[in-house]
Amino acid sequence: MTDPHSTETVATRAWVLHPHIRTRNTPDVARRTPEHALSEAVSLAVALPDLEVAGADVVNLSKAQPGMLFGKGKIEELGSVFKANEIELVLIDGPVTPVQQRNLEKAWKVKILDRTGLILEIFSDRAATREGVLQVEMAHLSYQRTRLVRAWTHLERQRGGLGFVGGPGETQIEADRRAIDDQLTRLRRQLSKVVKTRTLHRSARAKVPYPVVALVGYTNAGKSTLFNRLTGADVMAKDMLFATLDPTMRAVKLPDETDVILSDTVGFISDLPTELVAAFRATLEEVTGADLILHVRDISHPETEEQAGDVADILSGLGIDEATPRMEVWNKIDQLDEDPRETAKTLAARSEEIFATSALTGEGMDRLLEAVSARITPPKTKETFDLTHADGKKRAWVYEQGIVTQEEPTETGVTLTVEWTSTQAARFARL
Repeated sequence: MTDPHSTETVATRAWVLHPHIRTRNTPDVARRTPEHALSEAVSLAVALPDLEVAGADVVNLSKAQPGMLFGKGKIEELGSVFKANEIELVLIDGPVTPVQQRNLEKAWKVKILDRTGLILEIFSDRAATREGVLQVEMAHLSYQRTRLVRAWTHLERQRGGLGFVGGPGETQIEADRRAIDDQLTRLRRQLSKVVKTRTLHRSARAKVPYPVVALVGYTNAGKSTLFNRLTGADVMAKDMLFATLDPTMRAVKLPDETDVILSDTVGFISDLPTELVAAFRATLEEVTGADLILHVRDISHPETEEQAGDVADILSGLGIDEATPRMEVWNKIDQLDEDPRETAKTLAARSEEIFATSALTGEGMDRLLEAVSARITPPKTKETFDLTHADGKKRAWVYEQGIVTQEEPTETGVTLTVEWTSTQAARFARL
């Protein structure tokens, strides 16, 4: 017997559907398989707490029905399945219009959530920093505003007013739209204050010339595990989509003693809701200013190439300069069978841009870090010059930079030997 005073949350029973619309124009080999798309959708559902995924199906469609998405027969068939399995929530891996959502909820007597709504829910649950929370709230409101407008527009045709100030639908939509706009304005004000603080922190960091290395990749590629391996940090790292939402930054000392800032970022995903791309542009700004981008790939995933393509598209959409150096980290080689693993390691060994690693076991980390050192640290030259006693400012500057390797006193001052980069030499010349 269940304790009525129990505080345990009862999991919501959910079913995942992936509508696979067959088109003549797109060859099957150019598209992801519906089975893998469904698998990713199930992983998204599992990432949401208090959900129990009771089942999942691919639904093949020749075209989407404007009113119900699915055909009448399929709706009746699925309705019986949902009733038999006591389903409360159906997650549809794709866009669902407000009209389709209302009609399906009425037909199946369940709650409907589309792909965008599901990802927004996950982001709401995961946001940890103040900035992340505000951006998620704004994305949610923008999403609701769009659906609200469409929903009420649909009702206006059915419920006209008496000609005074318009129909009740129009009055309600204006009130709701105004409430959402007011809330968005408040959130933008709050967000601008948070962003201003971040900008100050970034400016302070810029005074310390630490290069920034950004980890990017498809969600669940193992970025956070790699981040933890390299920094000794304790970032949430689970086999779960969107385990990391807010960017985390830590200082790391490379093998050549160079200090860099390593940034872990939110995982990318195909068909990322436009509301979130806009909302998280600021969160991903550490990537836009990175000196080196490490593209972490789950090389064991059957669609790793397609995922890499999605990441490249999103980076391009964020305006990432193609001139920014990039390296590919083929992660999770420990999950490959012996022959594919050896093939991946051989291919990586032949390239200066690819590194086969296992963030879980640590395999391949030494070669990766040495390559990051070589890429991030500019070449240095040795030079010897004389300074007089009057050049105290210059002498102080080279010592601040930590580039002096030898000093010998002279009658007029000192002779210094330094190892410096061309940038440091140019700065010294301007002193």
